Amino acid sequence: MVRAAFFGYHRRSMEKICHPHNLSHPREPGEACYGVRVRMPAGDTFRKLLGEDWEKVHWFHSAAERDRALERIRLRHPYYRIGDNPSVIVEPIERGTDIPT
Repeated sequence: MVRAAFFGYHRRSMEKICHPHNLSHPREPGEACYGVRVRMPAGDTFRKLLGEDWEKVHWFHSAAERDRALERIRLRHPYYRIGDNPSVIVEPIERGTDIPT
């Protein structure tokens, strides 16, 4: 009984932090036109887990906001172990090109 209640709570608490809708912040109405695309390079072993065509796109309402996010994304995470270097490609994009929405 207690174990089931704990795992039910844990699942609900994880849903609050791991779903895509939690990545975005409330914004004013209008289309976000500036983005950051994150993808893996060819030959990366994580492609076997996530798929050959995996990518994540984050949209922003201004180029300045996008550029600040791009700087944060490119920083080395302080909790990486020595020698750990994630192999992701991070690039700025703009709507109007052949980018999925």
